[in-house]
Amino acid sequence: MSKKLFRPAPARNLYVSSLFKLSLQYAERLAPDAIFILSAKYGLLTLDRKIEPYNQTLLKMRDHEVKAWADRVLEQIKAAVPIDGSEFIFLAGSKYRKYLMPYMPHHVIPLKGLPIGKQLKKLKALTS
Repeated sequence: MSKKLFRPAPARNLYVSSLFKLSLQYAERLAPDAIFILSAKYGLLTLDRKIEPYNQTLLKMRDHEVKAWADRVLEQIKAAVPIDGSEFIFLAGSKYRKYLMPYMPHHVIPLKGLPIGKQLKKLKALTS
């Protein structure tokens, strides 16, 4: 389960793990048109959306529940950006991207296959 504050906060501040913070720094360094957070509870989040803390993760969901979550998130993504003309850079874990990637013809997974320690090391190198 990811580390979070214990009070409502903008999404960019709610998540406090080193992995999240470094991932956000890296994403901001890329200067994309938009950055979104994939939340097990809320779906697609903008960085400034204020949300309540929660204890929910896709890691504990069954496959059909993750698929239903991804279907909902896909609709949120389609409402926010053009899927066909956009490149998506996933910094989220495999369970969070598994059912989204097939609908996104242009996507990159810079941390794919790396254990957490190596993800942190790579992100530190990319953000320093």
